[in-house]
Amino acid sequence: MAEANRKMDSLPDELFQVVGRKHEDIEKISRPSLSFMKDSWIRLKKNKAAIVSIVILALIIILAIVGPYMNHYNYYQTDYSKTYQSPNSNHWLGTDKFGRDQWTRIWDGTRISLYIAFLASILDLTIGVTFGAVSALFGGKVDSFMQRVIEVLVGIPHLVIVILLIMMMKPGIITITVAMVITGWVNMARLVRAQIFKYKNQEFILASRSLGAGNKRIIMNHMIPNTIGLIIINMMFTIPSAIFTEAFLSFIGLGLQEPAASLGVLINDGFRAMRNQFYLLLYPAIIITALMVCFNLLADGLRDAFDPKMRK
Repeated sequence: MAEANRKMDSLPDELFQVVGRKHEDIEKISRPSLSFMKDSWIRLKKNKAAIVSIVILALIIILAIVGPYMNHYNYYQTDYSKTYQSPNSNHWLGTDKFGRDQWTRIWDGTRISLYIAFLASILDLTIGVTFGAVSALFGGKVDSFMQRVIEVLVGIPHLVIVILLIMMMKPGIITITVAMVITGWVNMARLVRAQIFKYKNQEFILASRSLGAGNKRIIMNHMIPNTIGLIIINMMFTIPSAIFTEAFLSFIGLGLQEPAASLGVLINDGFRAMRNQFYLLLYPAIIITALMVCFNLLADGLRDAFDPKMRK
């Protein structure tokens, strides 16, 4: 036995291999660190529905920008000799009752609907985040007063506000945007307020205050960055809601008026002529359905990606 041990000791170390982890590798980081956004993007890429939605939305947005310039027609140009033409080589999606090119009108209307939706969502984001952050951070009587304001706005039916604005203002993009923003920011404010109340007394906020940070710095550098995931998700849900609201208002005659084009105006025109010219209703209906479904699927994907509990 002793002879065998001496022979083992005489063997060079290169012939031996360490089984398991080496001592110096125990504390070694095996993969590079990831930021919150990078980690969320990696999880989002695994969601096929969200990725397909991003591709479809990008395609629709690109066509909304360049589509009206892909032929020599414009959205208000009439030609009574070409009324109600089916899709053909000159008019790719046909013409309407005034001989206007539907390809141009659909993409111009999509652009207007997206513009209204994004504008309303940005205003909702700005007002809601500011209102909710101030309400939660100051608390006390300030928070109580601001919450009473929200309760009053919630108690007023949205359609009543729209009708009153239409009576006072000319129907148009600004009127629709203002009508949606008046009460649209309330949900964002409540969500931000709840999140900030959650973080308000945590250690990193108290440490920031002890170092002399003011309310503005705490809100901008600590509160909002920690609620950015919730804000983005809620904004993604707000955009399809705004698109539907615009289409609904235009469809019932309280939104944009002819000859302006939006998805609601086009659907209204197609609805009137769908018995004989069904294509006038089909194409804008496909676009608005694709927008709403894709934005909702993307919002669901972002919600899962930003949720650390979904991490595998």
